[in-house]
Amino acid sequence: MYQAENTNFKTNQSFTQEFTRSCLGRIIIAGVILLVAMLVAYFTAPKEADMNLEMTDNIMQCLEVNTETKGDVVDDYVHNLAFVFTTADTTMIPKDILDTYYKYNRLESYRHTFFSTTYIHNNMHPEGTRVGFGIFGLIIPTVLYQDILLDVGPVHKGYEQKLNQEVIGKPEEIDMGVTPEITEFHYKGDLED
Repeated sequence: MYQAENTNFKTNQSFTQEFTRSCLGRIIIAGVILLVAMLVAYFTAPKEADMNLEMTDNIMQCLEVNTETKGDVVDDYVHNLAFVFTTADTTMIPKDILDTYYKYNRLESYRHTFFSTTYIHNNMHPEGTRVGFGIFGLIIPTVLYQDILLDVGPVHKGYEQKLNQEVIGKPEEIDMGVTPEITEFHYKGDLED
């Protein structure tokens, strides 16, 4: 029979090398890294006031950029990346658009355990649509120009308008015509009594 010359199974690795190469060691290391990341996220999640301030600035930048030639949705995503590092110049936004924004839109921010979110509420999105996300002290806008309500018209066009009496005439002069007599319709065929 074959006999191994060295029956000693002891390795020359240190405890830390064996620990980091074992499955349990890797799980424990990943758990510690995840715990540290969660603690950092908990303490650096933006507060609601910070989210509202930064997201108002980001929305103003979105309004400022979209007064120019409008592209597609990809432009909004590219602009959102730039909004993280820049601030708005509200003098570039027309006053009527700014007034309309403040009249029909409302921001609400929420601080969750490890992150914060901001939602915009308006008639198009009464339940709100997310326009910002904050984690690790960084506020990332996800606002799209189409989420902002800036144009409000009548819901039922024409119903709230006054009638032009010159065209229609006075109410007593309107002839609705003679109402014809309504006669019953009798089915012919198998259903006769």
